[in-house]
Amino acid sequence: MKHILIAEDEKRIAVLLQQSLRADGFGTTIVSDGEQARSYALSGAYDLLVLDIGLPTTDGFTVLAQLREAGSQLPVVVLTARSGVADTVAGLENGADDYVGKPFRMQELLARIRLRLRDDANSHLLRRGHLALDLRAHQLHVEGRVVDLTAREFALAETFLRNPGKVLTRDQLIAAAWSDDIRPTSNIVDVYVRYLRRKTGAHWISTVRGKGYRLEDSSRPPSDPLN
Repeated sequence: MKHILIAEDEKRIAVLLQQSLRADGFGTTIVSDGEQARSYALSGAYDLLVLDIGLPTTDGFTVLAQLREAGSQLPVVVLTARSGVADTVAGLENGADDYVGKPFRMQELLARIRLRLRDDANSHLLRRGHLALDLRAHQLHVEGRVVDLTAREFALAETFLRNPGKVLTRDQLIAAAWSDDIRPTSNIVDVYVRYLRRKTGAHWISTVRGKGYRLEDSSRPPSDPLN
């Protein structure tokens, strides 16, 4: 049986998580502050940590950084109401394997937990052919070379890699890479897509005229012309 550590100070949410995880066949332990979360997570007794950011004594970002500095490879799913782009990027840069915003759908969270437990070694990588995004190192690997991305480029690259082969509208990309209090014009998406193309190679992202953009499979050329 896999054992999940739940670091959550809101009792109602913690109990709901515990009940749902146990019904799904997992063993669980609840802790309610950052010091406990760090201590329990480093014990080696758990297979995954569900980590709230707003914990007392030590916040979740600090706990996460301490775990990675201590060499822990424990998969961590961050669960928080702070789901803006800056917070998401900060969580991933500190070593989170996934980031789920509150309010959340329990079935989606369970699916993400199961995914992380199936492949702990590579759960921090998003792949598409010879393209791989390292969520921990905040780096893009393109056909064997390492590419550094800005926070905005990273958010867009992650969105494309989580939706390979799907047409993503400019509005969808804005929602993924810009916070709610910043509403840029749709043209800014075109600018950042061009930045990504320069770093990845133009054949990776195709333009679907009148609709948006699509991440292609590296084994074939894009079917739509590029800007």
